[in-house]
Amino acid sequence: MSQSQTSRAGSALLLLAAVIGFAVALYAWLTPLTGVTGTIGALGVVIASVVLAILTMLLQRASGRGARAFLITLVLILLFAIAFSAALLHQYIITVAMVPGLAGVIVLGRKPAHHRASAGGAHHV
Repeated sequence: MSQSQTSRAGSALLLLAAVIGFAVALYAWLTPLTGVTGTIGALGVVIASVVLAILTMLLQRASGRGARAFLITLVLILLFAIAFSAALLHQYIITVAMVPGLAGVIVLGRKPAHHRASAGGAHHV
C-alpha cells in the first residue's frame, strides 16, 4: 500500500471514530430516556468529536515534524478523553468507536514528515 493510501486509511479511521462519536452522543443528548438527555457531558462529547474531526484534517495536511507531533499528541489526548467520557455516560458504543480512531493515529503517525530543501540548496540533517 502506498504512503498516500495509508494516510487516507488512517484519516478515514479517525474520521469514522469522530462521526460515530458525534452521532451517538448527539442522539443520546437529544433523545429522552437515554439517561444523559440534555447533560453537559453528552454535549461535551459532541463538541469533542467535532474537534477530533477538525484535528484529523489538520493532521493530514501537516508537513513539519513538530506540527505533526503536536497534533498527534492532541488527537491521542482527545481520543482517550472522549472514550473515558463516553464510558462515564454509559455510551459504550462511543468508547468502542475510539479504538479504530487509535489505529488511525498509529497509521498517520508512521507517515514521514515532508522535508523542504532550503533556498541555498543545502540540506540539513
